[in-house]
Amino acid sequence: MKISGLFTAVSLAALVVSATPAMAQQKTLYVAGYGGSFEKTMRDEVISDFEKKHGVKVEYVAGNSTDTLAKLQAQKGNQQIDVAIVDDGPMYQAIELGFCGQVQNLPTADLYDTARFKDDRAVAVGFVATGLMYNKKFFEEKGWAAPTSWNDLKDPKYKGLIVIPPINNTYGLYTLLMFAKMNGGGEKNVEAGFDIMKKDVNPNVLAYEPSPGKMTELFQSGQAALAVWGTGRVQSFANTGFPVDFVYPKEGAVSLLASACPIEKPNASPIASEFIKAMLEPKIQLILLKDYGYGPVNKKVEVPAELGKMAPIGERAASLYNPDWTSINAKRDEWTKRWNREVER
Repeated sequence: MKISGLFTAVSLAALVVSATPAMAQQKTLYVAGYGGSFEKTMRDEVISDFEKKHGVKVEYVAGNSTDTLAKLQAQKGNQQIDVAIVDDGPMYQAIELGFCGQVQNLPTADLYDTARFKDDRAVAVGFVATGLMYNKKFFEEKGWAAPTSWNDLKDPKYKGLIVIPPINNTYGLYTLLMFAKMNGGGEKNVEAGFDIMKKDVNPNVLAYEPSPGKMTELFQSGQAALAVWGTGRVQSFANTGFPVDFVYPKEGAVSLLASACPIEKPNASPIASEFIKAMLEPKIQLILLKDYGYGPVNKKVEVPAELGKMAPIGERAASLYNPDWTSINAKRDEWTKRWNREVER
């Protein structure tokens, strides 16, 4: 039996904001974003200085992208969250559902065009590549060469050693999509992807794990040696000293935009956009690169050579596969139900 990843929903009650319409500015800013090492970086490098500068308290609500989107849907008409930080796929959904306001006074001249969403309803705060992570020490001890291809996930020698996030996580979705794309399909035809996942990849999977903390635990305990993950997560894990490395598969890595938007609601916080813009400043962009492997979205950032080993920068960024999220989101619920029924059983 596979180990199934579970996430614990954060109580909505914890998000209650005590504010009145007459208040010119909220005293507390609620930011919903990724957990794990990303949350630590946000608390250490962004939130503390922002609180001092603006005289507010920032409450950070950790969760994966689909969890945050679910909160926005549950709070429709009575939004508690002020800023949402999610993957680009859920962000397109959030915009379509009317949850995102416009980022005010966005420094557009400083940003790469690919970082901007239509009408500035959101903005990417970092470029991420999705590919393979492997335990270098484990592979060396086994005498195995480093993985080079998405097809390595099908190799029987990795039976019980692979971890892939589930399909409600962008990394799991991209795994399905890449196998479809490599075999004549794509966003509009994922049959080949499902067939390969069921027959060839699933027998090798130890866990479909959404939790970053659990993912690292499975590697640290020696239970897992190969995974599908993003440069941000892998860089952060490698920064702890654990011997992991990231592989850009020869068939292509997939782009992921870590994105942020101010939440549209009556009496929306005037500093929601300011919080987002703080993450776009060159100093913070370099920190996100160093701590989290994000390729900078700000063109003014000068990247030191030693910090650009994993992140999608330059030619690596230009060669990423950029999925059609309009097509994906139209089918994502259907694919999720099918995945749960046929793959992750």
